[in-house]
Amino acid sequence: MNGNSDFEVNVLLDCTRGSRGTYNSRSMLRPLLAEFTSVRVSLFHTPDLRGFLKKIIPDRFNETIGLTHVKVYLFDDSFIISGANLSNDYFTNRQDRYLLFNNCCKLANFFSDFVKTIMSFSLRLAPDNSLHLAPDWKIHPYKGNKLQFKLKARETIESFLKGAETFQNIKSVVEQGNTEPKGKNLLQEPESDRQLGDTVIYPLVQMGPFGVIHDEQALQCLLRVSNHHDRILLASGYFNLTDYYMSVILNQSLAKFSILMASPQSNGFLGAKGIAGAIPYSYVYLARKFLKQVQRVHQNQRIQMMEYVRDGWTFHGKGLWYYLPSQSLPSLTLVGSPNFGYRSVYRDLECQVALVTENKGLREQLREEHVRMFSSSQLVTEQTFQRRDRYVPMWIRVVTSFITKFF
Repeated sequence: MNGNSDFEVNVLLDCTRGSRGTYNSRSMLRPLLAEFTSVRVSLFHTPDLRGFLKKIIPDRFNETIGLTHVKVYLFDDSFIISGANLSNDYFTNRQDRYLLFNNCCKLANFFSDFVKTIMSFSLRLAPDNSLHLAPDWKIHPYKGNKLQFKLKARETIESFLKGAETFQNIKSVVEQGNTEPKGKNLLQEPESDRQLGDTVIYPLVQMGPFGVIHDEQALQCLLRVSNHHDRILLASGYFNLTDYYMSVILNQSLAKFSILMASPQSNGFLGAKGIAGAIPYSYVYLARKFLKQVQRVHQNQRIQMMEYVRDGWTFHGKGLWYYLPSQSLPSLTLVGSPNFGYRSVYRDLECQVALVTENKGLREQLREEHVRMFSSSQLVTEQTFQRRDRYVPMWIRVVTSFITKFF
C-alpha cells in the first residue's frame, strides 16, 4: 500500500464477533489503521443489543441477538461470495462453499458499494481501539433511539438498492413470481437478461431488523412456483427453518427435496464448554420435529433428510441447487451466507447470489460441488433418532422451544 494513493482497503466486521476475547479482529487490524490512512475498519452493531441486555449477555451468546453475517471477499473487479469466515478451521477441516467471480466489474461494484453502505451506519474503528460513529451518521446503534436507527438504516439500504441496476432485475422477477402462482420465477429470467449471455447473477439481500426482506421473498417465490419433477437440494449447517419456509416446503412446493444438515458429530459446537455444548442436540431436536411433520403430511417420498458425516470435519455448508424436470445438471444455485433459519431471516444481515445458467461447463461444476458435499452424508430416518447418540435430554427440548428464534 506504500506509494499507492489510490489503494483502498475496507473491512466490515461484526462488532460482537470482532471484539470477542483479548486478541481479536480489532487488535489484529489496528496496526494497519495506524500505518495506512487508506484502510478503514467498520464494525456493525445490531440496534437490538442494548441496555440491560447488552450488559448481562456474555460474549459469544450476545451474537444471537443479531449480527452482520455477510461474507464477501472482494479484490478489484473480482470477488468471492461464501458462507465461510476466515478463521483457521475453514481452511483445514470445515466444509463450506466458495464461488469466485473473476472480472465481473458490475457485480464487484455492487458488492463494494453494498459493503460501504453497511459501513456507513456501522461503528468506525480508530487506531487506539476506540469506536466512533461513521462520518455523516448521527444515531448510535445501541445508545441512540432504536427505531430511528432502524428507519434510517432501512432508508439508506433501500436507497442504495433502488439505484443498483443489478438488484432491480431480481426485484422485478420476484414481483412477477409473487403475482403469478405458477408463473415466472428465477429460472425464467427476463428476455433482457438472457440476451446478455448464458448466465445471469442476481444479488439477494436480507436485513430482517430493518425490514429489508428481498432474499426471503426470492426464496419463497422459488419454492412456491416449483413443479412436479423439479428437484431441489438444500443445505444448512444450522437446520432451523422458519415456520413459513417449512410450510411452503410441506404444503405448497411440489418439488422433490433433499435437505442436507450437520450431524451432531459435524456440528461446530460439539464438545463446547457450558451450555454451548448442548447446541448440537437442539438441532437434533428440531430436525426430528421437522421429520415428524413430513411424516404427518405423508411427504416421506418427496422430502428426504440427510446428515453430513465426515470423520474429523465440521459442516458449515449452505445453499440450494435447483434441477428442472428431466435435467441431469442444475440450472440454478443459491450461494452465500443465509442458513434459511430464524436468525438469517429476522435477526442478521445476510447476502447471497442466485446464479441461473445454461452453460454446460458451469452446470457440471455446480453438480460436482453438491455431489462431493452430499457424498459425505447419510439418510436420516426415524431410526436415526432412536440411536443413543441422538438422545436429547428433556431440559434441552424445553430450552430449545424457548430459544429457537435466536439461532
